Parts: sequence; structure tokens; C-alpha cells
Amino acid sequence: MTHSPKKVVVGLSGGVDSSTAAALLHHEGYDVVGLTLWLMKGKGQCCSEGMVDAAELCEQLGVPHHVVDSREVFENNIINYLVSGYSAGVTPLPCSQCNRAVKFGPMIDYAREELGVDKIATGHYAQVEFDEDSGRYRLLRAVDRQKDQTYFLYDLSQEVLAHCIFPLGKYPKSETRRIAAEFNLLTAEKPESQDLCLVESHGSMKTFLEKYLAPKPGDIVDLDGNVLGQHEGIHNYTIGQRKGLGIAAAHPLYVVALDTGRNQVVVGDRASVHHPDCTVNRVNWVGMAAPSAPVRAQVQVRYRTRPADATLVPLDGGRIQVKFDEPLFGITPGQAAVWYDGDVLLGGGIIETSDVVNPPVTLSEGPSQSS
Repeated sequence: MTHSPKKVVVGLSGGVDSSTAAALLHHEGYDVVGLTLWLMKGKGQCCSEGMVDAAELCEQLGVPHHVVDSREVFENNIINYLVSGYSAGVTPLPCSQCNRAVKFGPMIDYAREELGVDKIATGHYAQVEFDEDSGRYRLLRAVDRQKDQTYFLYDLSQEVLAHCIFPLGKYPKSETRRIAAEFNLLTAEKPESQDLCLVESHGSMKTFLEKYLAPKPGDIVDLDGNVLGQHEGIHNYTIGQRKGLGIAAAHPLYVVALDTGRNQVVVGDRASVHHPDCTVNRVNWVGMAAPSAPVRAQVQVRYRTRPADATLVPLDGGRIQVKFDEPLFGITPGQAAVWYDGDVLLGGGIIETSDVVNPPVTLSEGPSQSS
């Protein structure tokens, strides 16, 4: 008796990574189906140009290609999320939110309900495995640490991870390019996306936000409340920012806080942007169950920052207090704090507050970012 080949739905953005993932699985004997989510119009990997390249890639491989209109889902879960976050004085992280609410969950639902396929694959640089001892699916960093994308995948549930394949997790980026060239993929030489899809589409985050948020001029003040300059809206700033402040000073100044109540951007020296701890909500545990006692881990608070040694302290309501061994620079509400044990992603959540060394003026609280 012959068995039909294993089936997998591959998310295709039109870039070299997702294209190579599809080609590798096809080469390994999988019955591949391409799936592209139509998120928005305009330039960018995940938009109209990407859909054309994804369709051509599927034609090259001789596999079917499906397009799902996800523009409304993207609008509700990402556009609105970003606008409400920036208007509340935080700096939202759209990628993990997009992976959870727009991409992986809906892709799995479509694959199972419309195509009868139980597995999905993407071109993310990550690895997933089932740990027999804990009975959990674990996310592990990619072999290529410079390309590792587990930080953006921390919010995926156990149910979602059970259906995921990440073919590129074991390859360095240079090998991905080589494989794409070996398969003669039309995307082999395609430039890599360097920014958020929204930024690529609009030119900058500032230009994107101008479509939704009107200018709201206010003061730029130092830690003593002295007015140093003016701004056109606190949504144009983020904690730790140094460039683009438009003020002259005898020493470098950084954004310390965004005061939504006073509509002020608070600036100070570099030392004042270091934080000994932060509180994290909307926590998702991946490599372990939620602990009842403090846990040691290495915590990453931005995609490109190095993990820092810290202690995770459970709080009421599932929140976590992250206590760093040494004060950390530029911890930003709205961004994700993701914790690891070596290469294993343990969990993560959204930073809601951080305690500043030598705290500035009392800040008013903006709207909650929980959802």
C-alpha cells in the first residue's frame, strides 16, 4: 500500500526565506500548498508585490497557491493596536501581535478547515520540538543567532506550536541564499526586508502615524521640569531615543519618559534611562508552565539587544516582575520582554511599567494596553 505524501501549508510572503522553506519541504517530499495573507495594499514583502512573487514561486514549484484576504483582521489587530498604543504613550511591538492574531492562528484554521491540512510552515528562523519530560512544545533559538526570530514568536500557544514547522531554523542565512540559488528560485537574489511592513509601505512609522494621529504640540522637558524645546506629538518618540529630539544641550539627552497627562516628552542623561526592573503583563509561557516561585532566566527586551540575567517574580493576575542583575538601558512599555534558559524560550509578555533609577517627575497613567 502506498501512502500519500505529507501535506503542509507554507506561508509565503514573497521573500527568499519563505520561498526557500517551501522549496526545501517540496524537495523533501512534502505535498506543499502555498498560502499568502493579503494584509494591506502598497509596497512591501507582505503586500501586493509579495503576492505576485509568491504566486510565481508556486508556479515554479508546481504547487497550488491560495490567497486569503486578511485586511480587516490586520486592520483590527495591528493598525488599531499600533495607533491606540502610540496615542497612549507606549511603543507597541506589532510583530508578535501579528504572528499570534493575524498569521499563525488564522493560517492553521484555514489549513485545517479549508484544505484539510494539519501542518503549517513559515520561513522564520526558529526551531520547535516536543519535550517528552514536560509534555510541552518548546521554541528554541535558530542556529543563526543573528537571524533568530524566536523573540517575535513568544506569544504562540502550545496548540499553535503543535502544528508548526520551521525549516530554516537549522540553517545560517548564507545557506538559505545558497539553497535558493541551487533551486534556482526567482526570489534567490531578492533584497531582504529591513523594517516593519508598515514602515516599508509608508516610508516611516512617523508617516504611517500621521494618517491616524493629528499633531498635538507640547513641551520637551528635563528631569526638573525645565522646558528645553517643543514636540509635535509624543507618539513620535520612544524611550531611550537620542536622535531627532531637536534640542541643543551640552551633553547627549535621551527620552526618559512620555507623560501623556501633561503631553510632555521627558529627557535626561543616559544614566537616567537605566531600569532595575519592569512589570510584564499578557504573559505567555512556552517552554515551561507558569511558575509559583521566582525563576532565573536571561531576558531580552528588544529584538536586537543582548539577553540580560534576571529573576522572574510571579505577581497577582499572572503578571511577572523582572528584576535585572544590573540596571538595563531603555526598557520600553509596549515592547516585549522575552525570557530564555539558554537557547530555550521560556515565555514572555508585554512591558507595562519600568522603574527608573532616579525617577523623574510623577507621570500620569495612559490607557491600559491589555486586550
